[in-house]
Amino acid sequence: MMAETHIKPRNPLRQIPSNLKPQRFPTHLDAPEISPEARILCDVLTRASPLGIESALASTGIQPNSELVQEVLKFSYNQPSSAVKFFRWAGQSVKQSAYAWNLMVDLLGKNHLFESMWDAIRSMKQDGILSMATFVSVFGSYCVAYRFDEAVMSFSVMDKYGVQQDVVAVNSLLSAICREDNQMMFAVDFFDKIKMKVPPDGDTFAILLEGWEKEGNMAKAKTTFGEMVVKVGWSPANMSAYDAFLSTLVRGNQADETLKFLKVMKGHNCLPGLKFFSTALDILLKRNDSTHIIPLWDIMVSGGLLPNLIMYNAMIGLLCDNNDLRDAFRIFDEMVFHGAFPDSLTYNMIFQCLVRNKRVNEVGRFFVEMIKNEYPPTHSNCAAAIAMLLDNDDPEMAIEIWNYMVENHVFPLEVSANALLVGMCNLRRLSEVRRFAVDMLDRRISINESTMAKLKNAFYKEGRSFRDKYDSLSKRWKAAKV
Repeated sequence: MMAETHIKPRNPLRQIPSNLKPQRFPTHLDAPEISPEARILCDVLTRASPLGIESALASTGIQPNSELVQEVLKFSYNQPSSAVKFFRWAGQSVKQSAYAWNLMVDLLGKNHLFESMWDAIRSMKQDGILSMATFVSVFGSYCVAYRFDEAVMSFSVMDKYGVQQDVVAVNSLLSAICREDNQMMFAVDFFDKIKMKVPPDGDTFAILLEGWEKEGNMAKAKTTFGEMVVKVGWSPANMSAYDAFLSTLVRGNQADETLKFLKVMKGHNCLPGLKFFSTALDILLKRNDSTHIIPLWDIMVSGGLLPNLIMYNAMIGLLCDNNDLRDAFRIFDEMVFHGAFPDSLTYNMIFQCLVRNKRVNEVGRFFVEMIKNEYPPTHSNCAAAIAMLLDNDDPEMAIEIWNYMVENHVFPLEVSANALLVGMCNLRRLSEVRRFAVDMLDRRISINESTMAKLKNAFYKEGRSFRDKYDSLSKRWKAAKV
């Protein structure tokens, strides 16, 4: 058991670097699942005065066991001095587990009580319960406190404590360093000094590459990646390293380089996973980069990765925004073969693009396909299609879309109704205009004043008969407005 002199209560604030804010840790109040006994003991540690901790604990009548000790320690990081006294009190009744000791080491380290932390480590060594987990905690505590030299010193002495300086230890220290901001040069310096003694593995390079990704340093990422290929070769097991490296390139606006490396990786059967492609597609989408997104997409799909519906819609949306209907239709056609079925958004993006590009014949055919698959155009797309079709001499298809809207209640109808009347009027099909207008008024569909003005001008030009028809229509229109 830990001796009284091994952990001496100290003021943790003296150990915190001036540039760091004190950490706040989870408490038992944040843990509804905590056991009743642990909650009582945590309350004691929180509320009792330091001098009365032991007597307050004894008065609870709770008999500690290993599991209870561990549970209490997990929620006692904010009271390190009280936690030490609790640990010592519990040790009078139960032999502390290696896990409990590791919690104490972590608790002391996270509170910057490093001398006491090493006292605990020496006690653990005497009991023969030190492990890699202990030093992983030590590395993390020093690095969170920005005491990186001492983290490396801890690595250098761990073999004296019976814990091997292997690649797991190296990776644990590198990971702790790289988690902190702007510390990659320190991490690489340590890596360069240790790599001959402890050969790196794929995880080592993944940690470094993730660090370069965080810092956005493409040049260093390329250097590290090149060394990785030399030292550990190619392997699908190194997926996280590939993801980080390629993400660094694509975030750094080096899409050409990204595609070049992707082709090399594909040749070695080491394509990155869907996580990278999702990230890369999202970045290129935000940049509206249709030039690079198509080859990236094709590499992904040819590599056997199956995009989901969200990815398909994002891709088709970008291509349609750039009026690339050829590739949009190519990707649309491949969806069902990869288990992603188009939805209303998919169809409407393509339909909108066809309308915008005045693809008269294709608009009609695609409209029929949309209806057949029960994904009709939105009311705004219908209105745009009707106007475009009438401007390009296809009134029959425009009328078919209007009739579909009316029969299937594709509301609101006003914009499409006015587009239909104006377009048919421009085509001088005035008898049909009057018939549609009367039906619209019967259905209480609003006809704009500007539309009526255009109708009046067209009808009045056609002589007395059409003038009378307009006047009759106008009276009904005015009556409907009352």
